[in-house]
Amino acid sequence: MTTRDIKKLFDDFDHREYEAETKERWGDTEAYRQSAERMKGYGPAEMERMKAEGAEIQARYAALLATGTAPDSPEAAAVAEAQRAYFDRWFYDCSPEMLKNVSHVWVDDPRFTANIDRVR
Repeated sequence: MTTRDIKKLFDDFDHREYEAETKERWGDTEAYRQSAERMKGYGPAEMERMKAEGAEIQARYAALLATGTAPDSPEAAAVAEAQRAYFDRWFYDCSPEMLKNVSHVWVDDPRFTANIDRVR
């Protein structure tokens, strides 16, 4: 799959813009290596499934936010588990602790927060 194919699939998101930062922050981790290896093996059909699955999880998060569901509710826990399983399936082995670490990036980095807000 080419960079152009990936950009088209993800609504013109260009991962190369963040590649140096990503490599600097996580390039020495097993998760980074796993993700890079898995991504090389995906064709257009897998990428479409990945995108659809990710969009469905984002929609579930947005619905929770819209209804004011508490973050520690069973409903929120179910969506968080779906997110963890999504990462585990498509990118890297993702324990609950790993998802917790990733979620801190979503909250602490305004670029990720803006993306979440866009979905809402």
